Amino acid sequence: MAEDTFTGKVVIVTGGGSGIGAATAHRFAAGGATVVIIGRTQAKLDKVMSGAPTGSTLIARVGDVSDEEEITGLVDAVAQEHGRLDTLVNNAATCEPLGTVSDIDATGWRRVMSTDVDGVFFASRAALPHLRAVGGSIVNVGSASGLGGDWGLAAYDAAKGAVTNLTNAMALDHGAEGVRVNAVHPSMISTDMTAGFLQNDAIVAAALNRVPMQRFGEPAEAASVITFLASPAASYVNGAHIRVDGGLGASNGNPHIA
Repeated sequence: MAEDTFTGKVVIVTGGGSGIGAATAHRFAAGGATVVIIGRTQAKLDKVMSGAPTGSTLIARVGDVSDEEEITGLVDAVAQEHGRLDTLVNNAATCEPLGTVSDIDATGWRRVMSTDVDGVFFASRAALPHLRAVGGSIVNVGSASGLGGDWGLAAYDAAKGAVTNLTNAMALDHGAEGVRVNAVHPSMISTDMTAGFLQNDAIVAAALNRVPMQRFGEPAEAASVITFLASPAASYVNGAHIRVDGGLGASNGNPHIA
């Protein structure tokens, strides 16, 4: 990516306090964008700010995407303060509580849905008027779990499945308005969200047995795909779903048999 790819552009990254969100914010900033990261924890946002590329413009705002009034106000304020909004990256998500439909109570179900689905809806709805004005784009961070199911992740799978088809719907509805909407679908990426899984030797061994590249991904590897989708190089890419999973999705599900 050229250093000036996003010069003059304004980008919002939700869930920008760690992992893929932080790496994405740094990559946009390195490309010349003014980047606003939104997250619920000031300390985590401050850490991302401290690692920003030299000379870049990175701004932190505390906010909760599941709060419609709050996220709408934040998005509008960013567009007004900087005169435009070019890209929204809907990255904020939670996978907890884990469990089956029998295990999860209504409160836990709503916690996942309010962040992972409502948050995408609220932020996108707030951003669309500003994106229409400049021919901008939305990149949703989905998941391999939104393209196929997992054992014991009923709420997360349902939420990310919703993000997958919401991406399709928005790509259809807003493409003619000049707004492109795409999604990336990571699998096992080394982030705070997956840290618990990656500390379990049995889960790590089982997962690596399924991933053709025999390793887990890094946040920067997802960030590079996100920034591509927002860049001029993807100007005719709309409604795309790109896996960032080391080849996991190439399997039909069978174990090694030869």
